[in-house]
Amino acid sequence: MSRLPSGVSVITTRAGDAPIGMTASSVTALSLDPVQLLVCVANHLFTRKAISEHGSFGVNILGEDHQALARQFATKGDRFAGVEVDEEDGVPMLRAAIANVVCDVAAALPGGDHTIFVGTARRFGHVDEGRPLVHCRGEFGRIV
Repeated sequence: MSRLPSGVSVITTRAGDAPIGMTASSVTALSLDPVQLLVCVANHLFTRKAISEHGSFGVNILGEDHQALARQFATKGDRFAGVEVDEEDGVPMLRAAIANVVCDVAAALPGGDHTIFVGTARRFGHVDEGRPLVHCRGEFGRIV
């Protein structure tokens, strides 16, 4: 499956007062009416528990120059260190993202060793320029 290219996003939520985030490549548009997204999160990750308890999450779509940001949210430690965020309806959203969506959890479904969250969008944002960051075969790339 590493040969299947995907966009790169940072999924954000809250655990109490703490912002929580992780890099994800398993994000898919599901429905236009209502606007819904799928986000797949490994069951062993604290982010899965935080999304379940908070009931909402953000999808922050990264641009082609955000490789360092993707790596930062994929490693342990303070993932939000030096990252500018805005609070959108109780969800920390990355200012650097080329697009973002705040979602309320509509369903949580089992998916092997992952949980598939269906999120109903309640807020959208994007910048007019910027192309998405792509991940394939363990490397970052871009659309030409």
